[in-house]
Amino acid sequence: MTSLLPGPLVDDTWLAARLDDPRVVVLDATALLPSPRHDGDYRSASGRAAWTERHLPGSRHADLTGDFSDHDAPYHFAVPAPEALAAALARLGVGEGSAVIAYDNGGGIWAARLWWMLRAISVPAAVLDGGLAAWEASGRPVVSGQEAEPEPAGTPVTPVVRPGMWTSVDEVAAISRGERPGALVCALPTGGFDGSTPTRYSRRGHIPGSRSLPGRDLLDSAGRVLSDAEIAARVGAVLDAGDSPVVLYCGGGISAAGAALALTLLGRDGVSLYDGSLEEWSKDPARPLEIGG
Repeated sequence: MTSLLPGPLVDDTWLAARLDDPRVVVLDATALLPSPRHDGDYRSASGRAAWTERHLPGSRHADLTGDFSDHDAPYHFAVPAPEALAAALARLGVGEGSAVIAYDNGGGIWAARLWWMLRAISVPAAVLDGGLAAWEASGRPVVSGQEAEPEPAGTPVTPVVRPGMWTSVDEVAAISRGERPGALVCALPTGGFDGSTPTRYSRRGHIPGSRSLPGRDLLDSAGRVLSDAEIAARVGAVLDAGDSPVVLYCGGGISAAGAALALTLLGRDGVSLYDGSLEEWSKDPARPLEIGG
């Protein structure tokens, strides 16, 4: 990670002092994914309109439903190929020497998703703790309307893929069956894990052998990441120190990214995301799902 960034998380004071630094590119990663009203109720949309209405000065919108998603994949919000991701970043002015600060207005999980994708190709990035809400709560300026189109990056980033950041459906199945080591962790809220609430997909439940660690439980009431001690206590109730790799999933790899951020802040190695998550898993009726805690 470049020395410009203190770590994977920055606060509003840190960012406010660097908004005019040309190396710092602030990207709003907000997307819309309403809670399902009934099983199979899948609705998602770009957060660009919300960004236009209220955003950090000089920020740009990274559309996780558009350029920052692989639309040829059989599920939503799929991570693009490294070269496609680098090209999308270049169009927003992110190139060699840039450091990305990701934020959102949805509790941080969208920003964490963008951060994880960039981390996977070795692009320096961090998440703004508490996102837009924390920025506004501190009395920082918010603007509206379209920003001027960013100048494309003069030298696009060269993606350097970090191994072990993503886990495939077949690898997840093997861990679930006990055929390979690893801990499967579901970052959905408890109702999504135990199947007591509606799901966006045709079947409820969690992948057999999974443990529950809701991603939003790792945030405080203001949407800021809990202290390291609090995170360690919650993670310790679910995972042992020797559990590795830890494969995180949720419905579509979004809340799981928030949990990945928390584990990274603890210095935990061997953390991976199952990108397809339950959207991909539940499509095949031959793949089992369990109901209950």
